Amino acid sequence: MAKSSDGKYNKILQAAIEVISEKGLDKTSISDIVKKAGIAQGTFYLYFSSKNALIPAIADNLLTITFESVKEKVQGKETFWDILEIMINETFIITNEYKDIIILCYSGLAIDYSMEKWETIYQPYYNWLEDILNKAIQHNEIIEDMNVKWTAKTIINLVENASERFYISQGQDDTLEVFKAEVFNFIKRSLFRP
Repeated sequence: MAKSSDGKYNKILQAAIEVISEKGLDKTSISDIVKKAGIAQGTFYLYFSSKNALIPAIADNLLTITFESVKEKVQGKETFWDILEIMINETFIITNEYKDIIILCYSGLAIDYSMEKWETIYQPYYNWLEDILNKAIQHNEIIEDMNVKWTAKTIINLVENASERFYISQGQDDTLEVFKAEVFNFIKRSLFRP
């Protein structure tokens, strides 16, 4: 999750998110983005090689928002189960708020064949959850017979996919709270140490 301390980078990124959310990726031009950002068009190319090059940066920005929110909310929480519940809640909240951008990121990363970029963007979040899982194993909260690296990725992907399915797919039969509880209970049944 890269962060740029340059105000112009962030202006471009925020303008792109707003314009693309409004018009869609195909109908958005670089001119639209720089106009919204209040910068010269040449400045855009100092940071991004093309409109599609914005997508990994937008995905990174969105994940940073999610990850920072989760880390802030888990401060002082002791158990793995409390942390998991916060992860689920925050992921659902942010997915609801940014669902149009999430769809854009998926489509843009698929167009650009950027799965390696996706993995790079997620690595700090994966590493953080690996540490949480290792601590939970040490405290006998969860089973120890697992591949922690793979399990961290699976949990993050499962929670995000479930939240995306709830908000992006139509026709949910369950309420939000029931849906989140099912995700939590599924993970708990998989990891609980009797």
